Amino acid sequence: MVEALEALVRAEAGAEAHASGSEAADLEQGVWLRLLERRSGPAVPADAGRWVRAAVRAEARATRRRTLRERGYAAEGPPGGWGDCPERIALGAAEHRALRAAVRRLPGRCPRLLEAMLAPHDPTYREIAGELGMSQGSLGPMRSRCLGCLRRMLAAEVAAPERWGMER
Repeated sequence: MVEALEALVRAEAGAEAHASGSEAADLEQGVWLRLLERRSGPAVPADAGRWVRAAVRAEARATRRRTLRERGYAAEGPPGGWGDCPERIALGAAEHRALRAAVRRLPGRCPRLLEAMLAPHDPTYREIAGELGMSQGSLGPMRSRCLGCLRRMLAAEVAAPERWGMER
C-alpha cells in the first residue's frame, strides 16, 4: 500500500506545502496518519488519486488554521518563569559586557557620553550635561553621532542577516 501511494503522496504534499506554510514532510505524515485512521472500508481507497489529493488539501487547510490560531510568547517571555533561568541571566550579562566594551572603544568623548546615558540611575539630559561640562543642546547631536559610530562598529563585528533571514 505504501509503495503504491508513496510517489503520489510526496508529489501532492510538495505541491501544497508552500501554500500552506508548512513542510511537505509534515503534510505527508498527516496524510499517512489519515490513511491509517481509516477504520471502515478498504485500506486503500478505490480512487486513490482523488483520496490522496483531498487528504493532502485537508491537511494543508488544517495546518493553515492551526498557524492562524497559534500565538507567540508575549514580550515578557514564555510562561513558567524562564526569565529568571541561569542561561538567560548569563546571556544578558554577556550582552551587557559586550556593549560596555564596545562603548569603551569609541573615539573622542563618546565613551563618557554613552556611559553617562547608560548609568543605572537614568540621569536627565541636564544632569548629563552638567557632569560632562557641555551644553544640554549639544547632547542630542553628539549622542546621535556616537550611536551611529557604535552602530557601524558593531555592524562590522557582527554579520547582519540578509533578506529573508539568510546569514552571510
